[in-house]
Parts: sequence; structure tokens; C-alpha cells
Amino acid sequence: MIGELAGLATSFCWSFTSIFFTLSGRLVGSPIVNRTRLVLALIMVSLMHWVTQGQILPVDASPARWGWFALSGLIGFVIGDALLFQAFVMIGPRLSMLLMALNPVMGAIMAWVLLDETLAAVEIVGILLAIGGVMWVIVDRQHNGDQQHNGDSQLSGDASGEVSEESARAGRRAYLIGVLFGLGGALGQAGGLIASKQGLSDDFPALSGNLMRLVVSTLVIWGFTILQGSARPTVRTLRANPMAIRFILIGAVVGPFIGVTLSLIAVQNAPVGIASTLMSLTPVVLLVVDRVWFHERITRRAVMGTVLAVIGTAILFLA
Repeated sequence: MIGELAGLATSFCWSFTSIFFTLSGRLVGSPIVNRTRLVLALIMVSLMHWVTQGQILPVDASPARWGWFALSGLIGFVIGDALLFQAFVMIGPRLSMLLMALNPVMGAIMAWVLLDETLAAVEIVGILLAIGGVMWVIVDRQHNGDQQHNGDSQLSGDASGEVSEESARAGRRAYLIGVLFGLGGALGQAGGLIASKQGLSDDFPALSGNLMRLVVSTLVIWGFTILQGSARPTVRTLRANPMAIRFILIGAVVGPFIGVTLSLIAVQNAPVGIASTLMSLTPVVLLVVDRVWFHERITRRAVMGTVLAVIGTAILFLA
């Protein structure tokens, strides 16, 4: 049961990683979190690669592999994670990670279009269930927000009704933008995985591939940061917010270090479909964590939609 337990533990790691990155993003902004997180992840994964593979970097990898992993890192880490971290700030970790449950759905569709992979009938059912579950949660949360606004307006009276209505419209706009950021993050992750699949051909070590993605992504994102003149402001902002540094460090250790390690153990010691399904339980774990940590009201429809989305994702993995 080592693989199954590792897969389940991975879901908990992703859950707490999303929370710590949400907290740090609300303190210093999501771009700074992404930049800092990549540096920390690169250091830790490099050390892990040194211990397990005997070298800091996979210098013997072919240029073609570097090209695929560079593309994967740019799509997944630089673009996809930037959108995901902004979604964390705008709509919270639970809904953001639920939107990320569409990652395998998008990946399956992209593989069908780009790689000529076939989709069986049961996989199409899984895709529809996952999309339906996510949409159910999105609509439920928007409906609850509108109900809360209407109640507040009735209590506040006519004098502030117009202001309250404007505030509600701004809230709905921010919510929809946050959902779009989350969908963009899922799309970026799916595209990154498609590119990684090309680089992982012929049983190339997954840890080496992940390290190559991190190397290119870190160089690119910090190159742009320096060119924009944002390097020093980033350092100053972090120094002024030591709590944010702690949150980012904990998130980087729990996610890219412990989470990635556990995910590799899960895949090595359990069937890939079962391991992937257990690792995709993060939205379910966050239902409990979000209620306890952020005191958010969780409706029955939110629970049912989340479970439905996870079931749809599981069908894709197990088909």
C-alpha cells in the first residue's frame, strides 16, 4: 500500500501548498510568489537530483529533450502557474484547485487533437462529468454570492443600495476573472504536460525532466524580472513581509519538494491510474481545509459538484 498511501499524501501536500501560496499571494502579490517559489523549488529539486541521480543537472540530456522541457516549463510554470497563483488570490484555493481538476480533461482533449490519441466512450463520460461538476460549483458559488448581496442590500436600506449594487457587480466581475485565471492555469498545466510527454520518451527520468523545466522557467522569469527592473522591488517587498517568506518557503517545501517526491513514489509503487486518482483528491481535501482554515460556508451543491468532478477525473485516469 506504499504507492496508494503516497498518492493520498500527495493530495494533502497539494492542498496545503495551495493555501500557503494563497496566503503569501495576498500579502505580496502572486508574481512575487511565483518568482520566489521557482527559486526555492529549483534549489530543492536540484539537491534531490544530485542525491538520486549523482549530478546536479542532467547535462547528458539531448538538445531535443531540453527543447521539449523548456517549452513545458514556459507553458506550465511561467504562464500556467502565474495564472493559477492569481486565481488563488482572487477566488481562493478551493475553487482554484477544483478548476485545476480540469487539467487532465484539457490534456486528454489536447492529446486527442494534437497527438491523435483516441478517446473511448467511457473517457468522454468522464470528461462530461468533470466539466459538469466544476460548472455546478462555479454557478453555486456565484448564486450564493448574489444571495448574500441581496440580503445585505435589504438590511442597508435605499441610501446605500446603488453603492451596494455597484459593489456586487465589481465582485461578480472579479469572481469571473478569477475563474478565467483558474481555467487558464489548468490549460497551461495541460499544455505543459503534453510537452513533457514528448520529452519523457524512452523512459527518461521524470525527476530530471522536472528539473529541466524548473531551470528554464526560473531563468526566463527572473530574466524578465531583471529587464523590467523588478528584481530589487521584489527583494524589498519580501524583506518587508517576513510572514510571506515563511508561507512561500513552507509551500515550496510541501509542494515541489515533498509533494513531487511522494507523487513519484506513488507512480512507482501503484498502478498509474490509481495513483493519479488518489493524487487528484485535492479539491475534496480542500472542502474540509477551507471550511476550517478560511471559515467558508460549504454548501451541499458545492460538495456534490466537487465529488462529481473528481469522479469524472478518476474515470479518465482509470479508463
